[in-house]
Amino acid sequence: MKRLLTAALATLAATAAFAEYPDHPITVVVPFAAGGPTDKVARDLGVVLGQHLKQTVIIENVGGAGGTLGAAKVAKASPDGYTLLLHHIGMATSPALYRKMPYETLSDFEYLGMINEVPMTLIGRPTLPANNYAELVKWLEANKGKINLANAGLGAASHLCGLLFMQSLKLDMTTVPYKGTGPAMTDLLGGQVDIMCDQTTNTSSQIEGGKVKAYAVTTMAPLKTPALAKLPTLDSQGLKGFNVSIWHALYAPKGTPAAVVEKVNKALQASLKDADFIKKQEALGAVVITDGRVGSAEHKKFVAAEINKWGPVIKAAGQYAD
Repeated sequence: MKRLLTAALATLAATAAFAEYPDHPITVVVPFAAGGPTDKVARDLGVVLGQHLKQTVIIENVGGAGGTLGAAKVAKASPDGYTLLLHHIGMATSPALYRKMPYETLSDFEYLGMINEVPMTLIGRPTLPANNYAELVKWLEANKGKINLANAGLGAASHLCGLLFMQSLKLDMTTVPYKGTGPAMTDLLGGQVDIMCDQTTNTSSQIEGGKVKAYAVTTMAPLKTPALAKLPTLDSQGLKGFNVSIWHALYAPKGTPAAVVEKVNKALQASLKDADFIKKQEALGAVVITDGRVGSAEHKKFVAAEINKWGPVIKAAGQYAD
């Protein structure tokens, strides 16, 4: 009886303690350098998330090793809800890109919910002869072994999209990795490389300005933004099921109390309905998540599916980041 009473009192004490959560600032770790797209999402979210949690949200940038250093820091942090992780698609691709991981993606985190998705576009150098997707495919087939496919580095969104595109067409291309989207885009504009698949955040202005050839979007449905609305989907052009977007989501260390997970998730869902936050995401070319993936269970189910999707693509290419 004493043991039962002691356990009950301990449970009540813990519940009372977490009922006050959060009683001091929360740190959201971004596993990339400040100023990038993921950092921007985190800082925009941090403002509104802090309002709903009634606490300050601090953004901490812990870059390196394709996001695995920052993710590892959160995996090893105290599971009290005061250290969270905001990561992108790299959460699902790292298990294949890195053959030795400092954490287990599906078992070392509590899944708090997804935030947004950023569509991608297939673009080409301005001097490319093809003016639409059908012409592009013919040109690619006629120039086998001569095509240069640019990307922003191993593991980057453009790298992943390019790999899937090559495998879907069953065409080998020479992949040219750069140290970021900036230099890759510069060489594409200059005609040193032929094609690239990258996020709308990086390509929309170039497409709108007529500086590159634009061929397709990588989502299942056409985009609504004026500059991209006329682009067909790859799915509609014969690459059935081709669907690539760069998504962001929120995580906590494994073992974070259910009451804290629930409280953060409710604050996250409220944040995703905030008009100002939605407007800022749309300005980035991102679409705020509104389906079941804003919940913990569907979020984790989605990441597991993404791991299964990208693992074979990366292993087939034999291109690793470690």
